[in-house]
Amino acid sequence: MTTFVDRVELHVAAGNGGHGCASVHREKFKPLGGPDGGNGGRGGDVILTVDQSVTTLLDYHHSPHRKATNGKPGEGGNRSGKDGQDLVLPVPDGTVVLDRQGNVLADLVGHGTSYVAAQGGRGGLGNAALASARRKAPGFALLGVPGDLQDIVLELKTVADVALVGYPSAGKSSLISVLSAAKPKIADYPFTTLVPNLGVVTAGDTVYTIADVPGLIPGASQGKGLGLEFLRHVERCSVLVHVLDTATLESDRDPVSDLDIIEAELKEYGGLGNRPRIVVLNKIDVPDGKDLAEMVRPDLEARGYRVFEVSAVAHMGLKELSFALADLVGTARAARPKEEATRIVIRPKAVDDAGFSVVREEDGLFRVRGEKPERWVRQTDFSNDEAVGYLADRLNRLGVEQELMKAGARSGDGVAIGPEDNAVVFDWEPTVMAGAEMLGRRGEDHRFEEPRPAAQRRRDKQAERDEAAQEFDDFEPF
Repeated sequence: MTTFVDRVELHVAAGNGGHGCASVHREKFKPLGGPDGGNGGRGGDVILTVDQSVTTLLDYHHSPHRKATNGKPGEGGNRSGKDGQDLVLPVPDGTVVLDRQGNVLADLVGHGTSYVAAQGGRGGLGNAALASARRKAPGFALLGVPGDLQDIVLELKTVADVALVGYPSAGKSSLISVLSAAKPKIADYPFTTLVPNLGVVTAGDTVYTIADVPGLIPGASQGKGLGLEFLRHVERCSVLVHVLDTATLESDRDPVSDLDIIEAELKEYGGLGNRPRIVVLNKIDVPDGKDLAEMVRPDLEARGYRVFEVSAVAHMGLKELSFALADLVGTARAARPKEEATRIVIRPKAVDDAGFSVVREEDGLFRVRGEKPERWVRQTDFSNDEAVGYLADRLNRLGVEQELMKAGARSGDGVAIGPEDNAVVFDWEPTVMAGAEMLGRRGEDHRFEEPRPAAQRRRDKQAERDEAAQEFDDFEPF
């Protein structure tokens, strides 16, 4: 039965925004008291958060599909819908978030570090929020925006100060069991360790973590054996310890050749050349092992390695090794740059950025791409003529109509807004006023009109002129 998982593919879906409500306030003797439709609630986000109590991605291996809750729709009486609840997914410290193409989206290190994997859709505005001096009684509301759908990959890279690397059965598990309180599985056959083991070591005033990396054999960096699955756990370690077997029963192996092979695999994997190394000659409690250690030690020291002769079984040489590792870990920690306070990076848009683009495709179709127009289309109820007219007004104020004319679009040409797999296509009619038959200008219901003084009429006219002048306004009142 699988108990440790360090790589999973996760399918996350944020909550959809709730629809806005189109409602008219009604009471006795006042059947048309004005719009009072509330806004829809925001959809819940899917958030990955580092939790120190979580050590594996096993839960997501069994349940890879996760979804946040949707926002509730708005209601009459100016009642806004309830926001959807965020879905917080705990992940181990050291989890890397990637897209399906392998691009890194986030590197989650440190308790409480969070990443929004999928953002909830915004709620649609109700007709009360859409009302203005020009549009006093909107007979429509905006739809909620669907939440993000994301396919992501989670990879766990163990966060440890020291990594023990070496051939299977070199004694890595035995060494970590005597240096720390960890209790890994230990046996006298290869590949006993199938998952990285983590232990905490105290040496004087220094406390550090140590991990053994299983399955390294020739060809591990190319996928042979188990090595490729666990080499990623070496990446975050500050110190590498080569554990060499001086009492191996295989005639074609010796400590020096084992070291060369493992170093070649680490070099092939890449990114580990600047890590300090220590060589541990293990199993010196065996007579032949002690003799072999004394033979190869001068050669290893000539290469620049610090060499320690130890026996995990007999508890020989462990104190000197633990304090030497503590010194290296302390040096590595002191060399790390201090964590800076959280900075907010502001990247203003270029002054000539219209927020959308118009492209003429080979088949003659004009495609409009951009965050605003695509979102506005998703929020439009195309069964309501007034809502369609409101969308046309917004696109016109944004400058879409002008850009279509510059691109060569003519009346009756096909225009698509959105990506190819989910676009709205219509025949373009420039400067067409659309709306319900009973309305004059869009959204103005003359049933709400009352005799107004001349000064009030002048103010209303001026308000209409001011609103019409805001061609690029993206006004969405809340």
